[in-house]
Amino acid sequence: MKATLKFINKLKSAIIHSIAFYPILISTSFVFLAVILLFAENLEAIATLKEVVPYLIVKEHDTASSILSTIFSGILSLTVFSFTMVMVVLNQASSNFSPRLLPGLVSDKKHQIILGFYIGTLLYSIIVLMSLGTYGSSTNAIGFSVMMSAVFGVTCVVLFVYFIHSISQSIQIHNIINQIYYASNRLLEQEIEEQQEAPNAIQNVSGDYTIIKCDRTGYYHSFDGTLLPDSFKKRSTTIEILPYADQHIWMGTPIIRIKGTISEEDEKAICLCLYILGNQHEDDSSTGGMIKLSEVAVKALSPGINDPGTAINAISKLGQLLHRALQIKPTTQLEIPESNIKTIHNKIAPDEMMRIIVQPIRQYGKGDASVAHTLMRTLIYICQSEAILPDYKWAIQAEIDALAYDVKQTISNKNDAKKILSLLESV
Repeated sequence: MKATLKFINKLKSAIIHSIAFYPILISTSFVFLAVILLFAENLEAIATLKEVVPYLIVKEHDTASSILSTIFSGILSLTVFSFTMVMVVLNQASSNFSPRLLPGLVSDKKHQIILGFYIGTLLYSIIVLMSLGTYGSSTNAIGFSVMMSAVFGVTCVVLFVYFIHSISQSIQIHNIINQIYYASNRLLEQEIEEQQEAPNAIQNVSGDYTIIKCDRTGYYHSFDGTLLPDSFKKRSTTIEILPYADQHIWMGTPIIRIKGTISEEDEKAICLCLYILGNQHEDDSSTGGMIKLSEVAVKALSPGINDPGTAINAISKLGQLLHRALQIKPTTQLEIPESNIKTIHNKIAPDEMMRIIVQPIRQYGKGDASVAHTLMRTLIYICQSEAILPDYKWAIQAEIDALAYDVKQTISNKNDAKKILSLLESV
């Protein structure tokens, strides 16, 4: 039963985040709307409306057929052109910025809604056009439906103008960086609030405990304690999830430490609560967002792109996210609802954060004086901040020392190197 519930939850999440969800939902609504309006043509309210605005009601069969055919062919052309533009945008983003940005661009709800309105208008026009053959020359019987088809056609033109503006804005790299920044910052704020609401005292898993190993290879995403069987929820125990969110886990490596001894059946039930994804960027997370910004900066520093300005912009946003992330405590203790079970979630360690986020930028940007200067200022600002946890400052200082060493070894111009190293005097 719990396995079925987990499958339903994953299927629900996949459907909602699918690019086809909103287009199918909106298109289906248009189909029902067409049927409802055709049945409502004979209502007294619609008949009164036809008398009030007769100049908006098409009464000739050929005119109605021409209008519907024109709307259908025109909206079909808009749909094809919009699809082509989306493909061009995705190809450009993949080649110039990072392939990991594609899911975010594809899942833009505004573009999905516009696409759904296009397809819905096409289906609506087809149904009304087919009904012309049913009513024959009595076009006045569906005059209101034809008028609504014209209204939807005009709306599609307006949406197309907005689509052109939106797609041109979404491909600009500073907008992409800002979008990733705001999404990651929002997730970091949620983690901080979660820790503030959680109990201060962390009950460590000590004494007799059981180690549960991962049954598959992938990226750890989350632990859903609600999937635990009711019989197990009656126990009073503590479950510690060893990896941090988005960490890669190999099959057979320890992933959970639980207080006390458990049966093989309970071990399978606990493993069922784990969400192990095959792709690191399959779902949104704060760490994943920072990795995307790091990849954008590295891509901008590649010889084929050579855009240090984009790298500097990404580093500036990344520094703000790191400043927030280093305010999060190493562990968070949460309680599973309707049980006496506590879960301990480990956060990414500061040295690991420097390794996967800052180190790639340092390696690729150490030869560029402007990039190295920005990165050094960012790290010094974070290290001097009183908001971050004091126990994390050693990792920032180690990265500062590594950057200073690379600057001495890589930047041949002594004046440029001196300007960067002079920043260390304030540390």
